[in-house]
Amino acid sequence: MSTHAPLKGISSMATRQLLAELCAEFTRHRGIEVSIESVGGVDAAKRVQAGEVFDLVFLAADALGKLIASGHLLPGSVVDLVHSGVAVAVPAGAARPDLSSQAAVKQAILQAPSVSYSTGPSGVALLKMFEAWGILPAVQDRLLQAPAGVPVGALVAQGKAALGFQQLSELIHVQGITIVGPLPDEIQINTTFSGGIGAHSTQAQAAQALLTFLSSADADDAKLRQGMTPV
Repeated sequence: MSTHAPLKGISSMATRQLLAELCAEFTRHRGIEVSIESVGGVDAAKRVQAGEVFDLVFLAADALGKLIASGHLLPGSVVDLVHSGVAVAVPAGAARPDLSSQAAVKQAILQAPSVSYSTGPSGVALLKMFEAWGILPAVQDRLLQAPAGVPVGALVAQGKAALGFQQLSELIHVQGITIVGPLPDEIQINTTFSGGIGAHSTQAQAAQALLTFLSSADADDAKLRQGMTPV
């Protein structure tokens, strides 16, 4: 029986399935319970900034950098875990757009009656890309941002969006959609997700043991299975 209280963590939705799988494995081997709440990344960062105490925080690397700077994570505790790319989905049975090049993706967006994207870092990067292409004014009225914590894929499955852009890891478990494929390499949006130890954690040693496991080769298969690439 573990003498540890459960490790308490918070993560963005992108790593929810991966962390559930790997933390269960960690608990089996180490006997340390782990409880991770997955919410929209923006909300997760706000809660940590507001002083809510977590043993572990899993977010995009730049978000964790800000939490280190503001004293909410232990300096030197952040470990990069995965790279996560963006994929494109359409409703199941819909025609699959050409994604073979930047020009093809741009054309697919211009032709789509509705386009959904996330509140996360990939969504921010996507809008910047539309802006750089000069198509933002033309598509602005057809853009649908998924509410925090709601998968883009769910809006696509419901027919609210004809085209959905989100991390592959967040699309692969959604029913009712077809994943057309990743963005082409020339415009792929990669996000690095990392983990860090909360500044007020009373179980920093156990938290460190979990981070060590999550960044080890033993976790690589799960990362690939969940649509991500090990760092």
